[in-house]
Parts: sequence; C-alpha cells; structure tokens
Amino acid sequence: MEAVMNLYQEMMKHADPRVQGYPLMKSPLLMTSILLTYVYFVLSLGPRIMANRKPFQLRGFMIAYNFSLVALSLYIVYEMVRVAWLFFFSKFIELIDTVIFILRKKDGQVTFLHVFHHSVLPWSWWWGVKIAPGGMGSFHAMVNSSVHVIMYLYYGLSALGPVAQPYLWWKKHMTAIQLLQFVLVSLHISQYYFLPSCNYQYPVIIHLIWMYGTIFFILFSNFWYHSYTKGKRLPRVPQQNGAPSIAKVKAN
Repeated sequence: MEAVMNLYQEMMKHADPRVQGYPLMKSPLLMTSILLTYVYFVLSLGPRIMANRKPFQLRGFMIAYNFSLVALSLYIVYEMVRVAWLFFFSKFIELIDTVIFILRKKDGQVTFLHVFHHSVLPWSWWWGVKIAPGGMGSFHAMVNSSVHVIMYLYYGLSALGPVAQPYLWWKKHMTAIQLLQFVLVSLHISQYYFLPSCNYQYPVIIHLIWMYGTIFFILFSNFWYHSYTKGKRLPRVPQQNGAPSIAKVKAN
C-alpha cells in the first residue's frame, strides 16, 4: 500500500494544474466511488429494486437525454483538445444508459461489454486528463464523440416512437461504425511505437488506449459474429432509449 501511495504522490507532482478545480478532478476517490456505486446499482441493487415493480417508460426523459448527448458530443468534436475534461465528464453522464436499462427492466442488455465499458473507461480517463490531457488521447476523444453523435441521434429518434421508424434504416450500420472507430484509434496510437524519440509524459496512457482499441474490437467482433454471421439477431422491439437492442451495444 505504501508503494501505491508513493506512486500516486509522484504522479500527482506532474498533474496538470489547469484541471485541479474541475468537478471530480481533485482526487480519484469521488470518481472511483461513483463508478463502484454504478456497478453495484446495475448489477445488484437496481434489479432488486425493480423486481416487483412495473418498468418505467421514460420516453420524455430519453428523448431529452439522447439529444442532449448529441449536442455534447458535437461540441467535444468541435473543440477537440480543449475539452479533454468534458469528454471524461460525459462518460459519467452516459452511466444513465444503464440506469435506463434497469428502470425499464431490460436487464438482458446489461452485458459484460456494456458494464466493462461504462465503468473502466471513465476511471482510466481520469488519469489521462489529470496528468496528460490533450496530446495523443485527443484523437481517441474526437473519434469516439463523432460515433456518439450518430449513436445518440439514433437513440433519440428511436425514442420518438413509430413516427421515426421509417428514418432508422441505418441501424444495421451502427456496429460497423463502432468497429471502425476501434481500428482508427489503435492505428493512430500505434505511431508512438515507430517514433525514434517521443517525450510523451506517461507512455502507459498510450499503452492503455491501444489496449482498449484492441479489446473492444475483439468484443464487438464477437457481438457481430453472433448477431449477424450466426444469425442470432437481437430483438427488433425497442429495448433501451427506444432503440432496438442491436444498436445499444457501444463503446464509448
């Protein structure tokens, strides 16, 4: 434990002072507590609370929530490096995705891939924003936010109900777009390994981004294989945010 504390204190000596006053950025304790609470709620407490209750509809909330994330993702894409913290903070807003699952009693959508993404990615991004904002990680944020513009637009339109269904023909391309983002992120970050000299503050951040891109590509490829190649398509009825469950699996 002493070694861990010494490592933490050494890393904090190099923390970017510009993010010190931002919400959740003073120490990792609050954000870690939020993520642990999230995992506990979606895997245990939430399903038990909803066990003997009727599912919530939440249509109005889902419409506002999804289109708000479209606007936020567009802003992140526009600002890119300036909003490293905002990208990190948006990951905590997106925890609501799973809360909606639970409240609508769509527990089948709370997959390992979904919970892993929503709980681990924000935690690792805290360290990136704290000690190495901008730089190589900004490309990752831009690509992921671009995908989220498309994804949450789809969810928002789906939440409108049958009136929007004729305009949602492109849902089958969602997984392909997500797979493409992982390829782009992994290829972009790989340039570090071919540079003769690079003084990036903490190479571990580079390694994490490459690992995430590779791991999520494998997980989403597995989803693609079982959903399309083997023909085990997910139900077409609305599952979460009013969207078919096949579109709900996401990275990001």
